[in-house]
Order: sequence, then structure tokens, then C-alpha cells
Amino acid sequence: MTISQARGIKQEGINDASVAEYLLNFPDFFERNSPLLAKLRLPHLRDVGATVSLVERQVEVLRERNQSLERKLKELVDVARANDALADRIHRLSQRLIRSHTLLDTINAVEASLREDFDAKHSVLVLFLEQAKVLDGTVRFLRTANAADPGIKTFESLLHSGKPRCGQVRDAQRDYLFGKDAVEIGSVALTPLGPKGELGILAIGASDSERFHPAMSTEFLSRIGELVTYALLR
Repeated sequence: MTISQARGIKQEGINDASVAEYLLNFPDFFERNSPLLAKLRLPHLRDVGATVSLVERQVEVLRERNQSLERKLKELVDVARANDALADRIHRLSQRLIRSHTLLDTINAVEASLREDFDAKHSVLVLFLEQAKVLDGTVRFLRTANAADPGIKTFESLLHSGKPRCGQVRDAQRDYLFGKDAVEIGSVALTPLGPKGELGILAIGASDSERFHPAMSTEFLSRIGELVTYALLR
């Protein structure tokens, strides 16, 4: 169809959808009517009152699309690098746990890994294990408790779910876990140990309120929890 033929179409039959459909069905339209490209002018995206040719607008749209794709690619690369770094830290934790032969060695290995590999300055391991009670007070990182303790009851929903949780915690929970350091804690990552947390809880605190947030992935926290659980049961 030529321009003159297109002019014969009844005006009432032409709308945005029909024009778009026609151009999609006949992608060579502008090749057959190349002089039209130089005549068509479109409002500039940024300069009010200015116009650009159809080709210039197409180039600009493609450039912006390319920039958008580059941003998305950068985000994916950043996430991949962060995941690689986390995987490396978990690998180092695994090595420490493999070298541990006693319960005390295991507890110290977890504490050292969180502090040195994960830069977690505020972390607490709460254990319900009877054999851990003889170590209570010997390792600052360790707290022993009974599942029936009033303080532990506040974590009942966490333990019942058996899944890690991140974000804000209640004042009573924060005070129970971190004691005098509670005022420095802005967000917390909690990982139940064992099925429904039957072994205890691993808590990691951060001063930044956004460091651990509810929307973040907990996959790596689950892996850490599994590694610590297996090591404690050896």
C-alpha cells in the first residue's frame, strides 16, 4: 500500500491501534516511502517545544533502552559478586567446623567465623543442649537456655517455623539476646538450629536498621544454620 492508497482509507477507520497494526504488518513501509522519514517530526523527549526526526527519536529510544539494560546487567553482576563472596565465607565456615573436634571447638569456630569472615560484631549462639551448660560463662558468644524459659517463649513462632527471619525484633527479644549491647542493635538475623529450633537459635545483630530486612533472601542463612546444626550434633 502506498501513501496515496492509504489516504483513501476512511478517516473514521483510522486510529492509533490500526496505524500501529499496519506498520507492524508492513515493516518495509518507510523503506518504500523514505522521503516521509525526513518530513515526520516528533516532540523532543526533554526539550519543550523542540522536535526531532523519527530516526533521531528511534536512536534515542534505543539508547535509553540500552542504558536500562546496562543498569540491569550491572545489578545482576553486583548480586552475583555478593553471592560469590557469601559462598566463599560459608566455605571458610565449613573448613573451620571440619577442623573442630569438640563442642567447645565448634562453638569457638562459629564465633570466629562470624566475627572474622562475616564481620558480625554482634552475634549470639543460644543452645538448649544439656552438654553445653558446662561451657556457659566460658565463651562470651554462648548462651544456654531451656526451651521452656520465658525469654525463649518470645521466639516461639520463629522456632515453630524452623526458618530464618530477618528484620526488627521486639525490645524484649533484643534485650534477651544482646543484653547490654541491645541499644546498638538496629536489625537482626535469626536462624533456628535443628528441626523447629530444637537445638537453639543463632542470632546476628547489626547496628544498621536496614542491614537485615524482611524482604532479603534467607537462603545463605539457612545454609549457615544447617552447617552449625550438623557440627553441633557430631
